[in-house]
Formats: sequence, structure tokens, C-alpha cells
Amino acid sequence: GQLRWDPSFLAFGSNRGINDTVGSFSRGPEEESKECNLYFVADRMLVRKQYRCTHSASCICIKGHLSEDAIYLVFRHLNWNPRLIALMSCVCKWFDEIAKRILWKEFCRSRAPKMMLDLQSCGSHSVDGSWKALGKLLIYCSGCSSHRGLFNITHIPGHFVYRTRFSRTCGKSFLIPQCRTDDLYVSDPCEHLDQGDDGDVGFFRGVFKSFPISTVRKMLTDRQVILHPTEVCPYCKAKLWNMLQAKMIPRSACIRLGAYDDSIECFVCLNGHMVGACTLLPLSDSEEQC
Repeated sequence: GQLRWDPSFLAFGSNRGINDTVGSFSRGPEEESKECNLYFVADRMLVRKQYRCTHSASCICIKGHLSEDAIYLVFRHLNWNPRLIALMSCVCKWFDEIAKRILWKEFCRSRAPKMMLDLQSCGSHSVDGSWKALGKLLIYCSGCSSHRGLFNITHIPGHFVYRTRFSRTCGKSFLIPQCRTDDLYVSDPCEHLDQGDDGDVGFFRGVFKSFPISTVRKMLTDRQVILHPTEVCPYCKAKLWNMLQAKMIPRSACIRLGAYDDSIECFVCLNGHMVGACTLLPLSDSEEQC
């Protein structure tokens, strides 16, 4: 059925608990003890700190908000569930701001801790674009919709990906020699078998570290590469550079992806998010048997 926001999800003083709202499941004594402790802390220390919503008089939570600490505890208990973070963001602008500033940040840190630590090693508490955009990039393959002109392939819908590996080592294969000092994390290709005009299609995505000061951005600017006139990044809605047009896709990228030569299309946005597609080479008989 259609999802509906239930205010009792954050009402610790009510008879309904977190697990009743999310879905029932069996719990052991240890889980029940942790949950009771969470309820006790929130009820005694945090629920009384309420803030009125100043964004809209019609907001359904006009009677006051829980403190950010209480919301943090709830979503930590839920292991930063992205579906519930997105659901809460739809309630009002106040919740959406908390999600963008805190919850999506913790989601990224919990799913890719080493990668996030490296992306923030320059000392910044933020990332290029936003934490929400980066969170979406981690778990969502953008595909290629029929009304978008990024890739010269048939319509393939986007979808969430259960598990994806991002590698900085693989990212070096997508950089021309002059830019190998940059740090780029790239995912393994998301394979869409028999969905392309020329065979199997692979979508990949990635993110640059400190993109505003990267060699890639400087070279794109120096070469006066024109931004795409209509299309935007599927993750942050920023304008895109065509890396194929800029002649900045090395042959090593084809080898890394297992793709046909000259079949890669790749774009990088102003915030350093990369999206790309390629036509994958068919598996050999020995590989298929494995």
C-alpha cells in the first residue's frame, strides 16, 4: 500500500514502538534491553526539548519537534535506513534539513567508512554536492531514461543496488596520465544483460575527492569544454561535462570495465560525481561455466 507518515514513529511516550512502525520481527532479550534503554533516554532527556516548525503554518508537526539528539538516536537504532530517512524528509522542511545535514552523512559513513574518511581527509565536514546526493550515488544505479540524452542507448530504468564496491585503485584507470594524481572512486559496472542495442550494458558511477582543486577540473576548464546544454547529474542536479567530448577517457577504462573499445560514454558534474555507460564484452565459455 501507499506509505504514510505516522507521527507516533517519533512519539516515544506512546504505546507504539519503533519496531511496530517499521515492521514486526522477533527480538531477543538483548535487543529488548537496548530498545528499553533507548526509550528511557529519549523519554527522560530528549523528548521535552521541542522546537516549533517555522517553515509552514500548515506543517503537520506544528506542535513542536523532537530535538536533533532524539532523532539521531532513533535512526542510529535503525542503522540509518535510507528508505526511512527519505520518508521522514517528506514530512516538512525542518526534517528535510536534518536529514541532509546529519542523517545522510551518517548513512554514508556507516556504508562506506574508509571511503568517507578519505573524502574528508582534507578536514572538511562536508562533501562536494551534498551528503544526500552522495548517499544516493552509493546505492542507486541511474540507468538511462527515455527522455534523457546522456547515453546513446535504449531506455533502461534506474534502480537501487543491494551492494556495490567502490575502488580508488580502479578509479586510476579512468584518469588520463596527466590526471593520475587525482583521487577518484569508481564502482564496479552494474550489468544489464541483453538490454542494449549492441549487447550487454554496464553502468558505472563514481566520485572525485576534492574535485574543485583537481587536475581533471582544471583541464576541463582550460580546454573550455562546454557543459551539457540540457542534462544534469542524476544525483545532485548539477551541470555535466562530457568526458568523451573532452577526449579524457583513457583506453585503460575499457580494460578495467571489460568493455568494447570506444564504447564508453562518461560524464562528470560540477560537484565531481561521475556517471557512465559502456557495452560489455561477452563472457567466454570458461567464464560462463565459472
